[in-house]
Amino acid sequence: MGMAGSGGDGIVSTGEALIAAAAYEGYHAMMTKSFGSQVRGGESSCRVRLSTKRVQNPGGTLDVAIALNWEDFLKFGAELPVTGETIVIYDSKTGVAPDQIPLVGVKPKEVFAVPIGEMAKKAAGSDKAKNTVVLGLLAGWFGIARASILRGLAKKFAKKGAELVAANEKAFELGELYAREHPLAVPRVMDKPPTPTPKMLTDGNDMCAAAAIFAGCEFFGGYPITPSTEIMQFFTREVWKYGGAVLQAEDEIAGIGAALGASFAGKKAMTATSGPGLALKTEIMGLASIAELPLVIVDVQRGGPSTGLPTKPEQSDLFAAAFSAHGDVLRPILAPTSVADTVDVTIEAFNIAERYQTPVLVLSDQEVAQRKETVDPIDTKRFTIIDRKVPTEAELVDYARFRATDDFVSPISHPGMKGGNYQGAGIEHNDRGNPTASGKVHAAMNEKRFQKLAPLKQRRDLFHIEGDPNAPLALVAWGSIAGVCREVQARAVAEGIGVKLLVPWLLYPIAEDVYRDFFRGVRAGFVVELSYQAQLYRILRMFTDVPAGVVPFCRSGANPIQPVEVLAQLRATAVALQAPANSHLQIASED
Repeated sequence: MGMAGSGGDGIVSTGEALIAAAAYEGYHAMMTKSFGSQVRGGESSCRVRLSTKRVQNPGGTLDVAIALNWEDFLKFGAELPVTGETIVIYDSKTGVAPDQIPLVGVKPKEVFAVPIGEMAKKAAGSDKAKNTVVLGLLAGWFGIARASILRGLAKKFAKKGAELVAANEKAFELGELYAREHPLAVPRVMDKPPTPTPKMLTDGNDMCAAAAIFAGCEFFGGYPITPSTEIMQFFTREVWKYGGAVLQAEDEIAGIGAALGASFAGKKAMTATSGPGLALKTEIMGLASIAELPLVIVDVQRGGPSTGLPTKPEQSDLFAAAFSAHGDVLRPILAPTSVADTVDVTIEAFNIAERYQTPVLVLSDQEVAQRKETVDPIDTKRFTIIDRKVPTEAELVDYARFRATDDFVSPISHPGMKGGNYQGAGIEHNDRGNPTASGKVHAAMNEKRFQKLAPLKQRRDLFHIEGDPNAPLALVAWGSIAGVCREVQARAVAEGIGVKLLVPWLLYPIAEDVYRDFFRGVRAGFVVELSYQAQLYRILRMFTDVPAGVVPFCRSGANPIQPVEVLAQLRATAVALQAPANSHLQIASED
């Protein structure tokens, strides 16, 4: 289901009420939301996908499209795609006849012009109840979570008085009655979940913050920026309960500076931002690298460059994360692929930061960060929490902070530790932290900072491979696009197409052995990502022998990649592979 309207129409509230009711009844569900970039007002939309099976992406074309006004609906274009199988519902107040709806080149399966605003005013005396009427329509036509929707409405409006609760129940009933009196030509009722057990419902930003606190993070320093702000808001509400603190700084630089200071003081620390803020934080990330201090930086990617598209997803900050540093710097980069595995990735980021005394970047994106998703309860017993290596009493005698060790990781003290004083600065230093201009020492310190991270490239548990290891076709996908390709891979295999999928949590440094093994025997395939430059594909080609038949499938942000598109390319490629060996193989790609 996709829905769009103006700010104040309750578009997102409708989606949240629907998905909350579905989660309570045991459905798997996902809701994405999208806005114009206006500070106030403007258009908004949401998409809700419900299923009795696991949902891994927002889906493709809409089964149901709801337009409270056409001008706002059309602003979302490919984000709300309508086909001949879509049921279209819109407010008759728009004055558009059902056979004149402004969807060029498309004839929907059914079209309903519904007096949504009039019914809202009749029930509640205001058109602010339009979203509740829509919920009634959906429950009436599709049998979706009626009892749980009403339960949610009663809970939502309870503090505002019985009169408002009754008004919204009336608006819901009017929508439901309209649906009964105007039935679908072909009934379409949702199946019931096989095990109607309520599911947890949350989003990626909240899961990231909760996981950070669980990992032991005691300090957050940051600055509000869409679409990462909810991470700081969660910390502000919760971290005090665990003895931690939050600083909302005056700017992005001060935010990361405070977080790095907290790390120097011996605390696990974190900051969060988006692309423009990441650009401002790069100097202090360099300081964290040379001072060998643990720090987690979350970048919730949006469309760029500059202010770009603040409310839309993109995967175009990978180059910036990997290479936005002067000098020779290696920073680990991780990326979650769903709301659920944001927990694993965030905890892993803290573990890596602490173990290797390094800044670690987590590249989330607007979709994963802000979409609502049903998740299973988190089994916290399966996690191991790692803390930084601290010096022993013997090591504090004549303490050398950056001394050479077998694993290139030196014990780290903190202020107040007797004998642990050292100079921590951004200038190159010897093993005691004293400034130096020696090229020999600089080379040794560069070697130390790089070699300590070498074990990361052997961490095969940070890569997820699905499908036949000997399949001739391959897909690589990361971040929110991984869910699209997981569905594609499963559907392709069901059709008899031999394809395997690699989903990395670790994006950088590149694990050459993992990709070498994965690509062995592969004749063709795609690296699928939401960036114009195909950034992961280009980085892979810097470090690995990507088969000639593996090409980018990429596009700019805010233009969703649908499973059906990738599947169609795979089908065409599978057919091309059957051509005689001496014929020219043409593999379609999308730039």
